[in-house]
Amino acid sequence: METSYAILIIDAQYDFCNPQGALYVDGAQEDMVRLAGWIQKNKTKLGHIALTTDSHPVNDISHPAFWTDAEGNEPAPFTAISLNDIRTGKWTPRFHAEEAIRYIETLEQQGEFAHFIWPFHCLTGSRGAAIDDVLMEALLDWTREGLNYQVIEKGTNPLTEHFGIFRANVPIPGRPETQLNRTLIDTLNEYDTVFLAGEAKSHCVANSLKQAMDEAPELASKFVILEDCMSDVTGLAHLGTPIYEQARQQGIRFAKTSEICLSRFVFV
Repeated sequence: METSYAILIIDAQYDFCNPQGALYVDGAQEDMVRLAGWIQKNKTKLGHIALTTDSHPVNDISHPAFWTDAEGNEPAPFTAISLNDIRTGKWTPRFHAEEAIRYIETLEQQGEFAHFIWPFHCLTGSRGAAIDDVLMEALLDWTREGLNYQVIEKGTNPLTEHFGIFRANVPIPGRPETQLNRTLIDTLNEYDTVFLAGEAKSHCVANSLKQAMDEAPELASKFVILEDCMSDVTGLAHLGTPIYEQARQQGIRFAKTSEICLSRFVFV
C-alpha cells in the first residue's frame, strides 16, 4: 500500500516571512523559497497541505494597545509583563482586566512561556496576515492536482495567546476557538507521514510540536520536522530548544528538504 503524505505549515505569512513584515523572522524568506521548491518537486505525492494563519485583533492581549503604565504609555514590543508587574501597577490592562490577570496567572502557573508583548502583527484582514507570495505560488501549482489546501486560523480570541495550532496557550471555557482542535488532529492522522514546517521555530512551530506530543502522541509520532524550513525569533531560540530535544528523544524524525524525495518513498 502506498504511503500517504501531508504537510502542516505554521504561520507562513507576510509579517513573519517578508523582510518588510511587522515581525520578520530572520531567515524566513529563504525558508519559504526552500519549502516552496520542495512542495513543487513533490507535488504529486503530497495528499494534503494544511496551513495555519495567525489572525489577531488590534486590541489583543499580546499587543501594546492592550496595556498602559501609570503615565498612559504603552509597552514597547518585546516587553515581558508578569503578574507582579500588574500587582505593583507597572502595567495595567486597559480592557478585560479580570480576564487578563487570570490569563497571566494561569500562564505563570504553567511555567512554560512568560507573557510577552509583540509588535502589532497579522492583524485580521491585513496584508501582514496573508500567506507568503512565494509559497502561495507553490500552493496554486499543487492545487492543479485536483486538491485544495486547508487554512486554519488561530489567535482570533484577544484574551489568550495561541502559539501552537492545536489549542490556545490558555484555553478559555466556552470559547471553542481556543480549545483543542480535534478535527485538525483527526484530519492529519489520516496520513502516514506529516511534515512540519513554518515560522517561527522558537515559538509557534515549537508549541505546535509540543501540543501534538502532549495531546496527540500518535500524530506526533508521524511528524518529520523540516528543519531547513523554519527559523527562530532572533535571540529567543532557547525557548524552543527543550521541545525539539524532547522530540528527538521520542524518536520524532528531523530532516532537510534536500534529504527527502517522496517519489522514491525514502529519505535520501
